[in-house]
Amino acid sequence: MEIKELLVESRRIWRKERCNLSGVIVRMGVVFGDICRWERDEKKDRETHNDEELQKELGNLIFSTIRWCDDLGYDPNECIKKALKAQNDFVEINRTDKKCK
Repeated sequence: MEIKELLVESRRIWRKERCNLSGVIVRMGVVFGDICRWERDEKKDRETHNDEELQKELGNLIFSTIRWCDDLGYDPNECIKKALKAQNDFVEINRTDKKCK
Protein backbone atom coordinates (compact mmCIF):
# COMPACT_ATOMS: atom_id res chain seq x y z
CA MET A 1 0.00 0.00 0.00
CA GLU A 2 1.02 3.57 -0.61
CA ILE A 3 1.43 5.98 2.30
CA LYS A 4 -1.65 7.95 1.20
CA GLU A 5 -3.72 4.75 1.14
CA LEU A 6 -2.53 3.85 4.63
CA LEU A 7 -3.50 7.31 5.85
CA VAL A 8 -6.99 6.94 4.34
CA GLU A 9 -7.34 3.55 6.03
CA SER A 10 -6.19 4.92 9.37
CA ARG A 11 -8.79 7.70 9.16
CA ARG A 12 -11.45 5.10 8.39
CA ILE A 13 -10.45 3.17 11.52
CA TRP A 14 -9.90 6.07 13.93
CA ARG A 15 -12.46 8.43 12.38
CA LYS A 16 -12.10 11.95 13.81
CA GLU A 17 -9.77 11.01 16.67
CA ARG A 18 -6.56 13.00 16.43
CA CYS A 19 -3.66 13.12 18.83
CA ASN A 20 -1.61 16.06 19.98
CA LEU A 21 2.09 15.54 20.66
CA SER A 22 1.44 14.32 24.22
CA GLY A 23 -1.04 11.76 22.92
CA VAL A 24 1.40 10.57 20.27
CA ILE A 25 4.16 10.15 22.84
CA VAL A 26 1.96 8.08 25.15
CA ARG A 27 0.69 5.85 22.36
CA MET A 28 4.15 5.43 20.87
CA GLY A 29 5.40 4.50 24.34
CA VAL A 30 2.78 1.75 24.61
CA VAL A 31 3.89 0.13 21.34
CA PHE A 32 7.57 0.63 22.17
CA GLY A 33 6.95 -0.91 25.60
CA ASP A 34 5.39 -3.97 23.98
CA ILE A 35 8.53 -4.38 21.85
CA CYS A 36 10.77 -3.82 24.90
CA ARG A 37 8.96 -6.57 26.80
CA TRP A 38 9.90 -8.91 23.97
CA GLU A 39 13.58 -8.15 24.51
CA ARG A 40 13.30 -8.24 28.32
CA ASP A 41 12.03 -11.80 27.89
CA GLU A 42 10.36 -12.23 31.28
CA LYS A 43 8.74 -15.59 31.87
CA LYS A 44 5.28 -13.99 32.14
CA ASP A 45 5.60 -12.51 28.63
CA ARG A 46 6.98 -15.53 26.78
CA GLU A 47 3.64 -16.96 25.68
CA THR A 48 3.16 -13.92 23.43
CA HIS A 49 6.70 -14.01 22.03
CA ASN A 50 6.22 -15.20 18.50
CA ASP A 51 6.95 -13.81 15.06
CA GLU A 52 3.32 -12.87 14.48
CA GLU A 53 3.18 -10.74 17.64
CA LEU A 54 6.47 -8.98 16.88
CA GLN A 55 5.38 -8.30 13.29
CA LYS A 56 2.10 -6.87 14.61
CA GLU A 57 3.89 -4.49 16.98
CA LEU A 58 6.34 -3.33 14.31
CA GLY A 59 3.37 -2.84 11.98
CA ASN A 60 1.55 -0.86 14.67
CA LEU A 61 4.56 1.43 14.96
CA ILE A 62 4.72 2.00 11.18
CA PHE A 63 0.98 2.32 10.57
CA SER A 64 0.31 4.52 13.59
CA THR A 65 3.26 6.82 12.87
CA ILE A 66 1.77 7.66 9.48
CA ARG A 67 -1.41 8.79 11.22
CA TRP A 68 0.47 10.63 13.97
CA CYS A 69 2.43 12.65 11.40
CA ASP A 70 -0.86 13.76 9.90
CA ASP A 71 -2.39 14.38 13.35
CA LEU A 72 0.44 16.83 14.04
CA GLY A 73 -0.07 18.60 10.71
CA TYR A 74 2.86 17.01 8.87
CA ASP A 75 2.84 15.24 5.52
CA PRO A 76 3.99 11.66 6.27
CA ASN A 77 5.85 11.54 2.94
CA GLU A 78 7.83 14.64 3.83
CA CYS A 79 8.64 13.19 7.26
CA ILE A 80 9.93 10.03 5.57
CA LYS A 81 12.04 12.05 3.12
CA LYS A 82 13.61 13.96 6.02
CA ALA A 83 14.30 10.71 7.87
CA LEU A 84 15.93 9.16 4.80
CA LYS A 85 18.20 12.17 4.38
CA ALA A 86 19.10 12.23 8.08
CA GLN A 87 19.95 8.51 8.12
CA ASN A 88 22.01 8.77 4.95
CA ASP A 89 23.86 11.77 6.36
CA PHE A 90 24.46 9.97 9.67
CA VAL A 91 25.91 6.89 7.97
CA GLU A 92 28.17 8.99 5.75
CA ILE A 93 29.57 10.87 8.74
CA ASN A 94 29.75 7.85 11.05
CA ARG A 95 30.57 5.08 8.58
CA THR A 96 31.40 1.93 10.49
CA ASP A 97 31.26 -1.82 10.07
CA LYS A 98 29.36 -2.18 13.35
CA LYS A 99 26.07 -3.96 13.14
CA CYS A 100 22.97 -3.43 15.25
CA LYS A 101 23.07 -5.53 18.37
